[in-house]
Amino acid sequence: MTQEAQHSLSNRADEACSLLKEHIDKDHIVRVISHNDADGLSAAGVMCNAISKQGGKFHVTIVPRLKEENIKKLREERYKLFVFCDMGSAYVDLISKLKGNSIICDHHQIPGEDGEKYENLVHVNPHLFGMDGTRDVSASGVSYLSVRGMENVELSGLALVGAFGDMQCSDEIQSINKIILDEGIKANVIEEREDLKISYKKEEPVYKSLAYTFNPALKGISGDPDGAKSFLQEHGLSYGIKFEDLAPEEKDLLKDELIKINTKIFDKIYSVPREAPPLKEIEDYSRILDACGKNKKYGTGLSICIGEREPSLKEGIELAKKYRDSLVKGIDWINKEGSIHLNHIQYIYTDDKAKKKLMGTISSIGLELEILDPNKPVIAISKMHDIIKISGRTTMPMIKKGVNLGYALGEAAKSFNGAGGGHTIAAGAVVPFKDMDNFTDIVDEIVGNQISQ
Repeated sequence: MTQEAQHSLSNRADEACSLLKEHIDKDHIVRVISHNDADGLSAAGVMCNAISKQGGKFHVTIVPRLKEENIKKLREERYKLFVFCDMGSAYVDLISKLKGNSIICDHHQIPGEDGEKYENLVHVNPHLFGMDGTRDVSASGVSYLSVRGMENVELSGLALVGAFGDMQCSDEIQSINKIILDEGIKANVIEEREDLKISYKKEEPVYKSLAYTFNPALKGISGDPDGAKSFLQEHGLSYGIKFEDLAPEEKDLLKDELIKINTKIFDKIYSVPREAPPLKEIEDYSRILDACGKNKKYGTGLSICIGEREPSLKEGIELAKKYRDSLVKGIDWINKEGSIHLNHIQYIYTDDKAKKKLMGTISSIGLELEILDPNKPVIAISKMHDIIKISGRTTMPMIKKGVNLGYALGEAAKSFNGAGGGHTIAAGAVVPFKDMDNFTDIVDEIVGNQISQ
């Protein structure tokens, strides 16, 4: 990322901030529309918290995807300012036709127009300035930049919740995410330490904590409670107690043995000390929001973000527990069933209601555990009545070879009057069920061309 690109993105975000403040000062209710995943919920949370701090009002709608009909319905609303978080870049022209002003805080690839020519719209997206929305900044980070001018450093932790939810911080935190992190640390909003990255270690017995650890993934352990138990027994370690109850020498041995499986298991952990205990660690916060989104409890997730904690947080924690159990079942399913291979991609398919909300996540985990072939992108297909919902996932090495799933799914979907797009590493699409085989064939062909260039 060049200094010039950073400066240009910041200037665009400052424009958004000025427009937002202008409407708040006029006592206009801000209409916020955001995505339903951890990043979208935290992006909306950043925006709504900033509006509230200024004494403003907001009306929020959380949606699983933005469609033309959503925007057309918004034309009937009389709001003076519309803010789109984690979506909108694919519909700049339509959004420009809304009656009021609009702000788009997005980080997805831009299919065409960039919004420069629209006087009533401020489009904030890293791709406009040659940056990478997959690694450099998430939607919650873009929202943070867009309210940063109103002194909102206390929201830096929430801005990174979305980045963790979008798997942008699995390796080194870089670019805009690093700037946000550094601001949070300097202001004592965020703390950094090195520790074992075991999930839910304060809540679950050690073997379950290990089985629920998917980032980073541990081969033979993640998603496999029996495998985790065997691993602990093999090394003479207690498995039925919580991590904090292990003897110091047991903790040291566990750390050494886990590092042999995946060195990333001992790494930097980021926390927000002022947060409620279940939300202190940023990754735990993102998992709870992710579970709320996957279970269509959008109001619960947003309430957690804006500080209306009771009883939302309790419900969010329960949803996270159910979700991680579902992930274990999902990993077991792909372990047994595998994937269907084409020349350049592989796909998994389900019409089972319980599996549909897991498909993207278990695809990512399956690739990391190498249950699925990491040398082929995964197209996860869920049947929804007469359409199919597609989640595409791949790996960084495949991206370096030229794979761009956002482009591949978007182009393939156009052939069937569907819609698609996203990032190079993760993308989505919706097309008619009857065209499923033709769709996967076209994606396979596009990916093949990307790799060969």
